[in-house]
Amino acid sequence: MFLNKLKLFKGYQILGSLNRYASTQVPTMHEVRSKLMDLIGYDRTWGDKVIDKTLLVQHVKRDQSLLKRHRMNESFAEAIIPLGDQAELRNRYGNFQQTVRFGRLLEDLDTMAVHIAYLHNKSQNILIDNRELSPVVIVTALVDRIEIKDQPIAIDKNIKLSGFTSWVGKSSCEVTMKLEQELAANVWSNVLEAKFLVCARDTNNIAPAVMNPLEIVTPEEKAIYELGEKSKIIRQNEMHSSLFNMPPNNVESVLIHEMFKKTIDMNSGSFKIRVKPENTVWMEDTLLKNVIICFPEQRNLYNKIFGGFLMRQAYELAWTNACLFSKTTPRCSVVDDISFKRPVLIGSLLFLTSEVVYTEGQQIQVKVHAQTVDPKTSHKETSNDFYFKFKIPSTNPIAQVMPKTYAESMMYIDGKRHW
Repeated sequence: MFLNKLKLFKGYQILGSLNRYASTQVPTMHEVRSKLMDLIGYDRTWGDKVIDKTLLVQHVKRDQSLLKRHRMNESFAEAIIPLGDQAELRNRYGNFQQTVRFGRLLEDLDTMAVHIAYLHNKSQNILIDNRELSPVVIVTALVDRIEIKDQPIAIDKNIKLSGFTSWVGKSSCEVTMKLEQELAANVWSNVLEAKFLVCARDTNNIAPAVMNPLEIVTPEEKAIYELGEKSKIIRQNEMHSSLFNMPPNNVESVLIHEMFKKTIDMNSGSFKIRVKPENTVWMEDTLLKNVIICFPEQRNLYNKIFGGFLMRQAYELAWTNACLFSKTTPRCSVVDDISFKRPVLIGSLLFLTSEVVYTEGQQIQVKVHAQTVDPKTSHKETSNDFYFKFKIPSTNPIAQVMPKTYAESMMYIDGKRHW
């Protein structure tokens, strides 16, 4: 049987409150971004060159054993989105329901994960002309999982992001984060938990670089690290058992055949005459697409398209699809396995294709496939796959999505596995 993903969000529970490590002056997310720009010598104006990156190349380390070990609490960081204090921010973060746009929070989570990883690797930083710079580039490799609580996120109350490095491999690390909202003065409610996997690259973002190893001291730190190891094993098993590598198992094969039998006219004596069962929707009829021109405005710290921007665009397309499918206002409950396979280059065309791939009860699973196209050569590459689970505000079961082809059946099984 396919190995179900465990909900390994125990980092904060095991380690307890990390607020004692926080600064008395918590920065805003705007300040966090500005600090990251300074740390990597960001070209704030497109086309400008702030520093000569060749000065940093020689400082990239290749041997992890030579690097300083850091504790988990050394990378702990907090940041505020001051929605309650800065009314002008509400136009950017607000939606038509007077709650926060979840896509904006995806952008902030991506930035925060990279910020925390840079803090963990801070002993690799060097001084050039009295400026602290990082010789390594840290990018998001995977959004392992995000789980969202049932409560709405108000548009007029401050939001706090916090997190720490919970596991480190050779060139990658896991960042555990949570998002809280201020209900009253210094009273915070947990609304979201997330795990990101980020990786270190050399100065030119060409080859892997090494991360500072973790120093495990307490039993609590050991327990958190072991959760990270379990997550790594789960990811490896999922990759091995992918439908691209392995056929559906026996249970899944029977399910595909039973669904197929429901869609044929038994009296016709033909496999080609298909009939849509009652209260179902053909998967092909849930297809919804979007295309985006990738401008410099959406670039990240390394002059590629910002991963948070990609997540926001994919999420908003998925939400629209779930809305049209259910004819309600759905709420996202889980983001699962967003893999960043290739960077998206400025000037490329980004094609986003969403489909409802699985339904159960009052919940909808939507997959978004992202593909880049070079407008000069028409060369296509897959950059991302996104999985979003939505709940609908209704007690009645929604229509079941029904695959018609074998390829759609594989998408159905893949969606069920992510479920």
